[in-house]
Amino acid sequence: MLYVRHGRTPTTGTTLPGRAPGLHLAAEGSAQAEAVAQHLAELATGKTKKAVAAVYASPMERTQETAAPIARALKLRVRKAPGLNECDFGKWTGRRLKELFRLKAWTTVQRQPSVFRFPGGESFAEMQARITGQVADLVAQHPGQTIVCVSHADPIKAALAAALGTPLDLFQRIVVGPCSVSAVLYTAEKPVVLTVNNSGPLTGLNLS
Repeated sequence: MLYVRHGRTPTTGTTLPGRAPGLHLAAEGSAQAEAVAQHLAELATGKTKKAVAAVYASPMERTQETAAPIARALKLRVRKAPGLNECDFGKWTGRRLKELFRLKAWTTVQRQPSVFRFPGGESFAEMQARITGQVADLVAQHPGQTIVCVSHADPIKAALAAALGTPLDLFQRIVVGPCSVSAVLYTAEKPVVLTVNNSGPLTGLNLS
């Protein structure tokens, strides 16, 4: 499983966009998407010759736009997977991060996210259950195959925490930058985390 965070948008690092519609990649994000597409194409045709079987993405515009050049480079189509969607931030959707940083609740978000629910939205625990359930379904649909899942920072971090056996309260320690690739090999015995937050070439990655 190759997790790819969407590329940079005009609000990355300043606003909590959540599931609000109409947010597209910035020019830098489009360039990042093209670069990661090239890295994934090189991985699929490199010495490991581990072809990618499918490309999935969350329904949001920024993930669909990131997935498009990846699918094109791999000669595949983009399939929507609702379970890969961004966390539902409820009433926090669209708020500026510098305002949220001043809230007492922000400390809980960072230090004890397992007990936090966004006002009018989703809890971190529900988000983690949602993406891990989606991933389990996709792994079952593609036994022994490599697939790409284009998603968002928090869901990917939650999926990686689950794969690592890390408590959800520590998942904020994981960094997943724009258009970075994180790889997990899901075996019958256990998941094996191969790389996290990789923004360079992937030709040395062994997915077998």
